[in-house]
Amino acid sequence: MIKYTQQFINGEWTDSANNKTIEVINPATEEVFATVAAGNSEDVDKAVAAAHSVYLKFRNTPVKERREMLERIADEYEKRKDDLIETITNELGSPLSVSENSHYNAGLNHFRTAAETLDTFEFEEQRDDALIVKESIGVAGLITPWNFPTNQTALKLSAAFAAGSPVVLKPSEETPVTACILAEIFQAAGVPKGVFNLVNGDGDNVGTPLSEHPDVRMMSFTGSGRAGKSIMEKAAADFKKVALELGGKSPLIVLDDADLDDAAASAVNRVVRNTGQVCTAGTRTLVPAELKDKFLKKLKEKISTVNVGDPRAEGIEVGPLISKKQFDRVQSYIQKGQEEGATLYHGGTGKPEGLDTGYFVKPTIFTDVDNSMTIAQEEIFGPVMSVITYNDLDEAIRIANDTVYGLAGYVVGKNKEKLQYVARSIEAGTISINDCGGPSNLPFGGYKQSGIGREWGDYGIEEFLEVKSIKGYFS
Repeated sequence: MIKYTQQFINGEWTDSANNKTIEVINPATEEVFATVAAGNSEDVDKAVAAAHSVYLKFRNTPVKERREMLERIADEYEKRKDDLIETITNELGSPLSVSENSHYNAGLNHFRTAAETLDTFEFEEQRDDALIVKESIGVAGLITPWNFPTNQTALKLSAAFAAGSPVVLKPSEETPVTACILAEIFQAAGVPKGVFNLVNGDGDNVGTPLSEHPDVRMMSFTGSGRAGKSIMEKAAADFKKVALELGGKSPLIVLDDADLDDAAASAVNRVVRNTGQVCTAGTRTLVPAELKDKFLKKLKEKISTVNVGDPRAEGIEVGPLISKKQFDRVQSYIQKGQEEGATLYHGGTGKPEGLDTGYFVKPTIFTDVDNSMTIAQEEIFGPVMSVITYNDLDEAIRIANDTVYGLAGYVVGKNKEKLQYVARSIEAGTISINDCGGPSNLPFGGYKQSGIGREWGDYGIEEFLEVKSIKGYFS
């Protein structure tokens, strides 16, 4: 049993204000594998006070020192590789290979990239006799989600550290152990006291007082639209800056000249990755009506080979969902899809055969989906795909944009002009053509109800900065 029954405040493990704890469940076994402290507003007050006491000093540290600190963090992070992979698999349920390749590596990459970005980031600019200065906004409150406990957390932390902002972190209470390991990494890397503070707990007792605290000048949140709206409302009381990365209902548009084998593989990967618990998941697959039957045959071939099971077993690609609550949520959407008239083409309700213990679900495909259906409009956060047909490219783009979200979009095909036209036409913050990757400093964020602001690289650092003009500086 792993126990972290203290909060990390002002560079030290400190007793929480009460003796309450949170049990962390392994979603593959349904058993408790760890307990962490359950904080409250008193813990938040202590953590914010620690961060506030050092924010001016940390703001004014030379950029070179912050870069060196980020490199030390990355070095220490690498030393804890096995611990991080093991913990991510335990608390999230992702297969060991996924925990390494998608989770551990992403966190490492963010710390390295932030350090490299500082080499070219301009914090000062001269215009005539005036100086423009970009300086740390001050204490930042970070609230991170359970689906990517290293990726999203490292992303926010690395940007804040690069900008010179001390932080108070509240990770998800469903995947908090990874954050505790990060605290140990920062301690080993010599992060100055007060720069990083960790308060574990739930939204009501930790997230709300953090969002309302007068000495917190910015809130950075990744999670649901409902929680994001609540944070905005609370932050508005004293006009905090807010950066939000929220949900998505991303389209994957298959063009009429696409290689159907490649397109089907892309569609399946986009919906089963991380057990579908991905805000950028391509859960709406749009295919030309005349190619529907051929494409569905390819889809079934691809999805039938996806191995669901024990995340510690060899060859497993998809583990369980995070919790019983999430399992029930996904089941209800699969049921709703059938009730609203969509055709269940593959998968369905219930657990895969032989997986009675753990929150495992069947990767599911619906066909004959109208974009107005619930399964096509609401974020399910599970491996459930809606296949929607279109008659021409303009209709495909209209369907793709017929959503309150705008986080990501995908297009697969061969004609370069068509690919570029569709990519420009989708109303979303991140578009991928033919599964192309890209440099790790590209901006990431959403349109519409998918959020406010951007993360990654220089755009991510900008979120933690204020801009000051000093007239006559060079007179």
